[in-house]
Amino acid sequence: MLFNSIDFAIFLPIVFTLYWFVTQKNLKFQNLLLVFSSYIFYGWWDWRFLFLILFTSCSDFLISNSLYNREKQWQRKILLILSIFIDFGILGFFKYYNFFQENFVTVFKFFGQEIHGNSLNIILPVGISFYTFQSLSYTLDVYNRKIIPSDSLIDFLAFVSFFPQLVAGPIERATNLLPQFKSQRNFEYDKAVDGMRQILWGLFKKIVIADNCAIYANLVFNNSSTFSGSTLLLGALFFTFQIYGDFSGYSDIAIGTARLFGFNLMRNFATPYFSRDIAEFWRRWHISLSTWFRDYLYIPLGGSRGGKLKNIRNTFIIFIASGFWHGANWTFIVWGALNAIYFLPLLLTNNNRKYLNIVAQQRNIPSVLEFLQIISTFFLTVFAWIFFRAESIGHALGYLSRMFSTSIFSIPVFDGREHAIKIIVILFIFLLIEWKNRMKAHPLENLQYCIEKKLLRWFVYYVLVFGLVFFGTNSQDFIYFQF
Repeated sequence: MLFNSIDFAIFLPIVFTLYWFVTQKNLKFQNLLLVFSSYIFYGWWDWRFLFLILFTSCSDFLISNSLYNREKQWQRKILLILSIFIDFGILGFFKYYNFFQENFVTVFKFFGQEIHGNSLNIILPVGISFYTFQSLSYTLDVYNRKIIPSDSLIDFLAFVSFFPQLVAGPIERATNLLPQFKSQRNFEYDKAVDGMRQILWGLFKKIVIADNCAIYANLVFNNSSTFSGSTLLLGALFFTFQIYGDFSGYSDIAIGTARLFGFNLMRNFATPYFSRDIAEFWRRWHISLSTWFRDYLYIPLGGSRGGKLKNIRNTFIIFIASGFWHGANWTFIVWGALNAIYFLPLLLTNNNRKYLNIVAQQRNIPSVLEFLQIISTFFLTVFAWIFFRAESIGHALGYLSRMFSTSIFSIPVFDGREHAIKIIVILFIFLLIEWKNRMKAHPLENLQYCIEKKLLRWFVYYVLVFGLVFFGTNSQDFIYFQF
């Protein structure tokens, strides 16, 4: 079920009504309703994969409870390995089986040995990477004795399958989300209204920004051999805003929807395209995944301890792992490695934690240096996104070769330029709004306090809704559903 669909527009009010008007006085019934609703939400795509998420949830629940009660460390390690094996075994089969099989055959062929392998027609379950990491983090936290395992299977099923963030995050931690299922929730009008505003902003980013940028990103990338360098650069820019509007828009809708039910999810994006270096970018982009790899991979590997060589090794491991998490294609691995290379100079000069604050605090305009840093970081990111979007390494290299030709100085030529110009103008306004509100969780956050400016508030609402209607004719699936 898609957030930007009629199905969800019907589903959400029904669940909301049942949650607050039928089950409000009974916490167990509320949580049971959320589990039932979440499974309907997920099963709407393909009911068969409900068994996968149920099996993953139940196995981690049972293993974690058994693990916590063991005193002998070797027994605890065996149970942890079992949980990792089950979770990554399921994820690996559905997501990476064909990738490894095809590359295995290719390697043998390179050494002159013909072997035959059979690819399987495997359907990738929506959101499997997200809920697998969320469920596994619970087991890891129990193993490290950061949390006490839940005594309620219903609460744990609700934690893993919570429908607002089930298929594309944020990847929540048990330390934040699970206790919220155990405490009584009371309806808070201001919180719910703010949730609705964040949903509206998320829909705007998805439908107006991402879906319209997708028209030209798809056109250019799918026909890259026929376009000039300037058009290819424009196509890369369109994809850069497409993936941001698409993924951060989903996160906004997820966080806003959770607030309607009295839950607080972690922030997943914090205006990443205003970052001054690549380290700051990764602290602001897909925050839930970046911190997951930091806490469960980078730190256990030794983190920043042990000298520069280990630091470099650990950095490349987490970036390449992050790339591989995104998909079974060498393009994602190269994308991850490229970001590690960007990160390397900052690591070697101990500047990787230089920018922890928001750019141009207490100022409306960045300094010249800050502006140049933002622009350079942005275009490094655009360059890397080309590998992320390309169908293959060859496609990416061909795209870059043609883009950096002399034709990059020509005027872009492609079908639908008139509409594209409108989108570029909207992108410019969108960036100004994001810049002005970079200190907030979302740009509409403080509208509720503009009581004396009621006309302004409703003007903003009508403009956004008008944008959804007028520019909402090119519906696209969320990009991160494939991950």
